[in-house]
Amino acid sequence: MGGFATFRVPDRVTGTAADEALGRAMTAAWRRDGIFQVAADAGQRARTREALAASRRFFARPPAQKAAYVNDTSYSGYIASGEEVTAGERDASEIFTITPDLPAGRGLPCHGPVPWPDPGYRAAMEAYLAGVGALGERLLRLVALGLGPGLGLGPAGIDRLAGLTRGGWHHMRVLRFPAASRTTERGIGAHTDYGLLVIAAQDEVGGLFVRPPVDGERRPRNWLPGESTAGFAQDSPGWTYVTPVPGVLTVFPGDILQFLTGGALLSTPHKVRLADRERYTLAYFHEPRFGARVRPLRPDPGDDTEIHYGEHFTRMFMRCYPQRATTRRIEAEGLLLRLGAVR
Repeated sequence: MGGFATFRVPDRVTGTAADEALGRAMTAAWRRDGIFQVAADAGQRARTREALAASRRFFARPPAQKAAYVNDTSYSGYIASGEEVTAGERDASEIFTITPDLPAGRGLPCHGPVPWPDPGYRAAMEAYLAGVGALGERLLRLVALGLGPGLGLGPAGIDRLAGLTRGGWHHMRVLRFPAASRTTERGIGAHTDYGLLVIAAQDEVGGLFVRPPVDGERRPRNWLPGESTAGFAQDSPGWTYVTPVPGVLTVFPGDILQFLTGGALLSTPHKVRLADRERYTLAYFHEPRFGARVRPLRPDPGDDTEIHYGEHFTRMFMRCYPQRATTRRIEAEGLLLRLGAVR
């Protein structure tokens, strides 16, 4: 299917020999191609169709109406074309971001309600999120088996990765890309994703490119101050087009998984080129808890490096949306300083 390894994920992952073999095949595909694909079952296909249809209806609304679905306590809601910035350049995508739907007033960055445009949109998205969330849990258990005891995982530790994500800061970006114009083909510039695990669905139009691991190529560690994958290898050779295939989901590692595994798995750079007509995609992020302090699975002796996931998420969004009301509120109220006690 589409030139990439495509797998069927069992309903339960318990650590059998078959589970171990599947996990090894998945991690091998990531190391070779940067991504693999998952064949969706009938229920997931239906949820994907409904979510994409609801997205088309929402993005067809007038710009002023869409712009009303924002708030300044979370990064949920509508993002206009050109508002997102990658490597200093504006991206063409329109986005509706869905983060955990929480009451306002918690005094923490990024915590707040989702400004849902209507009950039908909410129902379609929550059903989709439930489906890919359950899939994400099973995939992490398989990845743990694939990485094996060398990282303290394997059959005895298949809960270690999945345990990080129970009650996780799972979220999704629903994206609409306009048709290419005479002046631009840029949909989103080259980048890696900041989180743990990405599960993406794209429609039939296509435009996604990924960059498999390249021997000798040093990739910035996106979680470190002064290092960024924004714009990484944007115009270099070595990118692979991800042909749309009906009924599959595309899965790849994010920065947190690279950090956790000490580089045994690399976060996958990707970018989007505009097509000759509009395109839709659903990018789901299966994440640690907001207050999780993430440490490498096998740290070097004396190395106490850790990532506070909530701070990492907040800083990544502040970098992408420097002018958004949420960013200005975080800065004005010093909300990042309150994260030390959050677990």
